[in-house]
Amino acid sequence: MEKSKFSGEYELLITLLRDVRKRSGTTQAQIADRLGWTQSVISKCERGERRLDAIELRRWVLELGLSFSDFLQEYEGILDKSQPVVSTLDGPRKD
Repeated sequence: MEKSKFSGEYELLITLLRDVRKRSGTTQAQIADRLGWTQSVISKCERGERRLDAIELRRWVLELGLSFSDFLQEYEGILDKSQPVVSTLDGPRKD
């Protein structure tokens, strides 16, 4: 099976999400409880086995005490430092 063109971007996203959780001193069990999920679901999300939609991501980030816009800004900074990613909608990224 061919991997998504965006798998690298998604991996960076979940790595940042995990790092933000750890920086906040929050365990997987604690964030799961706050979101009404199980620790297993949190673990699967952080490993990339379960994808998050935008609403779930926003709730998760807010529960960690970070504004969603600050999280996205940090994510954009990480993406800017990584290799360009081709978007099927926009064509090649121009730097």
